[in-house]
Amino acid sequence: EQGALLFMKTITTNLSAEDAVASLLAGIEAENMRVVAHINGQANAAKIGKQVPADQILEVFRPDYAVRVWEACKPAGHDIPIRIHIYEQGAEVKIACRMPGEVFAPFESAALDEIGEELDVIFSGILSDAAGA
Repeated sequence: EQGALLFMKTITTNLSAEDAVASLLAGIEAENMRVVAHINGQANAAKIGKQVPADQILEVFRPDYAVRVWEACKPAGHDIPIRIHIYEQGAEVKIACRMPGEVFAPFESAALDEIGEELDVIFSGILSDAAGA
């Protein structure tokens, strides 16, 4: 588990979990990306009568990038969309994302490396806007 965390960009935000999600959604739109799925863990837990700390996942990508990934390395399609995890840990709200460059690195493809570099800039912008500093 610790090794996996080395490749995860994690920030602690001053925002509430709901405000962090709202900020991320605005940042995703501002960066011209798309929310493919929004998984609201605490809302799903509430459906079975359980209360849990905030835990949401935003799956983010864009069709033109997807086509480029598929053209570069079809098996890499398994690793898109990119996931952003928003969660409460104790009194802190964390935002974590395995950055695209790290996601694509194991495929050892120059074309994927290029896509990863482009997307790293975009996802860094999305995450920094939600840092709430």
